[in-house]
Amino acid sequence: MPAPVLLSSIHTGRALPYTRPGSRSAIAKSPVDHPVHIHAEGIEGDEQGDLRVHGGPDKAIHHYPFDHYAFWRADHPHALLGAAGAFGENFSSSGWTEAHIHIADVIRVGTATLQVSQGRQPCWKLNDRFGYADMARTMQSSGRTGWYYRVLEGGTVSPGDTLTVVERPCADWPLSRLVTVLFDRTLERELLEEASQLPLTASWKKLLLNRLQRNEVESWQSRLQGPADA
Repeated sequence: MPAPVLLSSIHTGRALPYTRPGSRSAIAKSPVDHPVHIHAEGIEGDEQGDLRVHGGPDKAIHHYPFDHYAFWRADHPHALLGAAGAFGENFSSSGWTEAHIHIADVIRVGTATLQVSQGRQPCWKLNDRFGYADMARTMQSSGRTGWYYRVLEGGTVSPGDTLTVVERPCADWPLSRLVTVLFDRTLERELLEEASQLPLTASWKKLLLNRLQRNEVESWQSRLQGPADA
């Protein structure tokens, strides 16, 4: 198990009209300096702009390692990278990355119990937020995606609380390995078959099974670049 880490900051935001016609986003989140209540849909007071692809029980909370900010400052410098929250994350910490956290890890923080449900599939809203056309694609290819939690037990969480992994049902599957299967070694059948047996979200399991059946990778164009008519 990885050593516990401190929850450096918690961020929430409201959904507002975004950069492209008809779009909305709550990616511009602000830190809170008080305890927050966590329930099955996420953090009380936090919103998502498009519930078809963001939020919901399997993506209730997004955790992004502050460890990655040095990479981004060097590769895609931007004023937003001066402090946590630039990527729309709810939780920020240092010491855990995708190499330390495994799919289905159970984590205690404050009085809440969370479970790692999936990694992030970055979208075009990152491109528009930072002004780089390849921001989402670079996040995906670099494996610096962060991860989502589902809420097993609601509770109260405060900035400065300790995050502790208390159960690890998938000892062979750090999130970094799963992200590599999805975005790099995309059609290696043995890996796809093994990964498809993991306790994945329905959408990720469907994605892997479709690749196995069709022997082709789904298109990432719309997600990474946005609608063709945008």
